[in-house]
Amino acid sequence: MNQNTPITPRPLPLTADRLRAALLHTRDSEAMITGLAALALHRFSSAPALPALDRIDVLVPRTRRPRSTGGVRVVRAQDMPEPLDLSGIPVAPVARALADAVSGLTDAGMVRRLLTEAVRGGHCEPGMVVRELNRARLLDRPHVVDAVDSLLAEGRSIAEERLYQMVREFALPDPLWNVDLRLPGGPHLGGLDAYWPDQAVALELDTRAPRQDDDALWSEYTRKREHLERLGITVVHVTPRKLREAMDQQATVVRTALMAAKDRQPAAYVVVLPR
Repeated sequence: MNQNTPITPRPLPLTADRLRAALLHTRDSEAMITGLAALALHRFSSAPALPALDRIDVLVPRTRRPRSTGGVRVVRAQDMPEPLDLSGIPVAPVARALADAVSGLTDAGMVRRLLTEAVRGGHCEPGMVVRELNRARLLDRPHVVDAVDSLLAEGRSIAEERLYQMVREFALPDPLWNVDLRLPGGPHLGGLDAYWPDQAVALELDTRAPRQDDDALWSEYTRKREHLERLGITVVHVTPRKLREAMDQQATVVRTALMAAKDRQPAAYVVVLPR
C-alpha cells in the first residue's frame, strides 16, 4: 500500500443496529438499554453521542446470567423498571439510566452535568434521581454526593420559580414569601415557602430527597404541620412534580384554602419573620 494513501477507519455499526445487537447479546426479552447510551437516546446534550461510546449498557433481571463483553456491559436489576420505547428500542427511564451511568463514572464534572440536565431539562424530579442513586448504593461516593447537593439546589430553585409562576398566572393573592413563624415570645414554628397571614394559609414545598434519614425528616415535616394546624393555620403541601404536571390543580387547592378561611375559627396570633 502506498505510504501516502490515507487509512480509512473502520466505520462503527449503524446506531440502531448496534443497539439491537447489544440487546440480542443478552438473549433476554426483558433487556433494555441503560446508562449513557440510554441518556443519549433521551437526548441528553451532556451525554456522549452514541457513536462515541465504547460500550453499551444493557439492563437485565438479576436472575439472568448473560456475560459482559468488550462492547456490552450487562447491568443486573432486582426490580426492572418499565421501559420506554424510543424509535423501537426499549430504553430505561431517565432516573434509572442516570444511576447506571453514574455507577461507572469517576468524572465529577460529568456526573454533575448529567444530574443537573435531568432536572433542568424536565426529564424527572430530583427525588426520583436520588432514589435510584440510593438504591444503587452510590451516595457514599464524595463526587456523587456533591453532585446531588447541586441537583437538589437546582430542583428547589426550579420549583420556587414554578410556585411564583402559579401565583402570578392564576391571579392568587400575593403571599409573604420565604418566612419563619414564631409564637410571640415562644418557640420557632418552622419555615414556610409562602404564607397568607390574613387567611392563615401556609404553603410548603416538599423537596425532600429520599435518603437514609428520610423517615426522620418526614416525621419533622409532619410534626410541624400538625403543630401549625392546631394553631388554626391551614397547611398546603405541594411537591415539585405536582407543580410541573398539574399547576392548575395546585392553584385550585390554594384558592380553596384561602376562600375557606372565613368559615374557620380565627387562627392563633403568630409572628412572621423573613427567612
